[in-house]
Amino acid sequence: MRTFLVVNPESAGGTTGRRWPEIRAEVLRALGDGAEHAFTERPMHAAALTAEALRSGFRRIVAVGGDGTLNEVVNGFFQAGSPVPPDACLALVPRGTGGDFRRTFGLNGSLRETCARLVGDVRPLDVGRVHFTRSDGSPGERYFVNVASFGVSGQVDRAVNASSKALGGKVSFFVASVRTLLGWRDQTVRIRVDAGPEETLGITTLAVANGQYFGGGMRVAPEADPSDGQLDVTIWSGYHLKDFALKSASVYDGRHVRWAGTRTLRCRRLEATSDEEVLLDVDGEQPGRLPATFEVLPGALRIQV
Repeated sequence: MRTFLVVNPESAGGTTGRRWPEIRAEVLRALGDGAEHAFTERPMHAAALTAEALRSGFRRIVAVGGDGTLNEVVNGFFQAGSPVPPDACLALVPRGTGGDFRRTFGLNGSLRETCARLVGDVRPLDVGRVHFTRSDGSPGERYFVNVASFGVSGQVDRAVNASSKALGGKVSFFVASVRTLLGWRDQTVRIRVDAGPEETLGITTLAVANGQYFGGGMRVAPEADPSDGQLDVTIWSGYHLKDFALKSASVYDGRHVRWAGTRTLRCRRLEATSDEEVLLDVDGEQPGRLPATFEVLPGALRIQV
């Protein structure tokens, strides 16, 4: 299988670029054959590199970077100008500060262990697709494999991406969450789940999950299975800074689903609108706002992990 590595040299605080010879040697040791690579240079460059690699006949695309790099690579699979080749697969060498997607698969971030999994089992992977509104009002589309959400998470995401992340993913998201929740007021949204009736509710955050973790290790959807053909939805309402301060451990281990202010459900499609500016978070990126429609594409990719 011809392998192409899409590498974000700025990931992990720039250490990916500085340690690239070591990382590349470990990857090649695991694969046992040659692999080509390219460094990303700008936003969404990873998507373009992935699309070109697929058109050139590469069939194992390895995302070397954080959750944002992984998201761009996933989007590249759907930008190649033709259906995803059935023999193509996605793999990852996690090098980001958050590392949320890898947690669902039990990857601990160790370079040697991660590279050993590059020749692991290939399994189907559901992909989420969100149609949303860009900041300028134009329509946008993004694919995701981990979690898309809106509400306070979108505000936190914007704050984190504007920071250096020098303290690491968990601390960066924790600090941004505390700052954002100061004076936070729940936002009013209207949602429709599958073909059900429209419902109006106040939300702190609504997460549409394919994987289990977001926000630097928060286990937002502890029952999510990224190959079950469904999206797990977690809705937090009436959540304030004092809750985060007193109960944050429950957010990181998944016990929050038993809170009175937490509601969970499963669906294949969710529509959301609001009269307020409600910001999105899509795999750690902040591409726009509501209105948005989320849907699952069952088994749309294969992942080697």
